[in-house]
Amino acid sequence: MIEQQMFVDEAVRAGCGEDQIRNFIRARAFLQHRQLVASAAARLCDMPDGPTSIGYGGARGGGKSHWLLAQMGADDCQRVPGLKCLLLRKVGKSNTEHFEDLRRKLFTCLPHEFSAYRGLLTFTNGSRIHAGHFQCEKDIDNYLGIEYDVIGIEEATTLSKRKHDDISTCCRSSKILPDGTTWRPRIYSTTNPGGVGHAWYRAMFIVPFQDEKESDTRFIPARVEDNKFNNPDYRKRLEGLADGWQKRAWLHGDWDIAAGQFFTTFRRDVHVVDDFDDTRAVEWFAALDYGFNHYTVVLLGCRDGDGNVFIVDEHAERLWVPQRHAQAIRAMLARHKTNQGCTLHLLDLKRFVAGADVFSRQSDGTTVAAQYERLGINLSKANMDRVNGWAEVLHLLGEPNLGVAANAVAPPRLFFHRRCTRLIESLPALQHDPNRSEDVYKVDAEDGIGGDDAADALRYMVATKPRECLVRKLTGL
Repeated sequence: MIEQQMFVDEAVRAGCGEDQIRNFIRARAFLQHRQLVASAAARLCDMPDGPTSIGYGGARGGGKSHWLLAQMGADDCQRVPGLKCLLLRKVGKSNTEHFEDLRRKLFTCLPHEFSAYRGLLTFTNGSRIHAGHFQCEKDIDNYLGIEYDVIGIEEATTLSKRKHDDISTCCRSSKILPDGTTWRPRIYSTTNPGGVGHAWYRAMFIVPFQDEKESDTRFIPARVEDNKFNNPDYRKRLEGLADGWQKRAWLHGDWDIAAGQFFTTFRRDVHVVDDFDDTRAVEWFAALDYGFNHYTVVLLGCRDGDGNVFIVDEHAERLWVPQRHAQAIRAMLARHKTNQGCTLHLLDLKRFVAGADVFSRQSDGTTVAAQYERLGINLSKANMDRVNGWAEVLHLLGEPNLGVAANAVAPPRLFFHRRCTRLIESLPALQHDPNRSEDVYKVDAEDGIGGDDAADALRYMVATKPRECLVRKLTGL
């Protein structure tokens, strides 16, 4: 009874409702705190304006798989007769064995039938869970066209965004709840950082969570220490991993890192700032990466008296003509002050650089740069050396991963205001070019991922020095 009361108290603190707590007690599924937080988020899917996707992920060993089956079987399936659920995991044999192990732990107190051959678990009220798999991505097509009230996806980042979107179309329902309302279909996913789906999952779940702007999604971070049932040696093995993306992803659940990541020294807790006093700036500058179908991105930055560079604002839009961009650029500058307390204007910028395509002659003989010049914005040609440009960004990011001693030698000198959301989103996702490891692999803004437009603007800004701007303007080169 003491154990049960402790569980009730913990579940209430996590936000679980009375009937949900009763369901877990009836099943003897005594979830841990972080798992209960995820279950409370799952119940928000019942609300008309609630989320439709719950993500639970991060470090390995956080108890994610245990939670997923407990939520689907011990809670959802018990309160709605005839509920039809699909549990997907990469590799069929692994899923069947994993499903069988968890079933024996979770559902001993819940009458049910299980067919290992069919991978089908059926409760006495007719609710059922199908254990599916996607050994190859094309296996997802086997489930298309079938209706499921709940879909659970383990190791979600092993799926591409296209296949995730495909299986999402199967999540639909007409079930009626005991109170007369219609069941809202939902997707639960668990995963670790990394994998082919890292970028889309981060964009869909992690960025809204970090920006505190969640609407259709809720994300619950998982940590190794959340699971008290982990073998003590397991954490030691994770801690023993060589420093790199695997240790940061699997031990710390760091979503700002991935295999092949170019900017491995980017740390959100170090490089992203919530506030910046404009009066600290001793020099202001801006950079533009041009696009029409692609985004046009303009970054506003400054240098303080200690030589630190702060990117304090960004403008990013597509399918806009220069007139609209010029108006938005002026509005962006007007949000900031000089160290004399005056509104920042174009004339206060020491340099405003842009990529080479802005200065290329179009079919009518004009240039985009000339259009901006007529609008009062004088652009200078940026240094277009990609390798040295990215190297300069890496240099300014410093070596925060290596601790205090390294910071004394290579301290971070490049910081980003949190309002620069597109730039902050893109930097951790950029990868090494497999054909030229010193360069960043070029990506477009697609599949919900930010592309490299904002990063290119940053490269122009930090790689182009004041003297270069003057020489290029005088020589026209």
